[in-house]
Amino acid sequence: MSAELLTVPEAMAALKISRWTLYNLIRSGELGSVIVGERCRRIPASALDAYVTRLCEEAA
Repeated sequence: MSAELLTVPEAMAALKISRWTLYNLIRSGELGSVIVGERCRRIPASALDAYVTRLCEEAA
């Protein structure tokens, strides 16, 4: 299995949002993330895709 994991800055750039907004999405459970090691937070690309899909469906 090969899941692409994005860093916080990469996810911020992909969504064009601030660090504060990204962490709020993670805290609220709207955007999934994982902790690698003790401190490294990563966002699976699939979680980003799912979030954007939900936004598009809600907008329709």
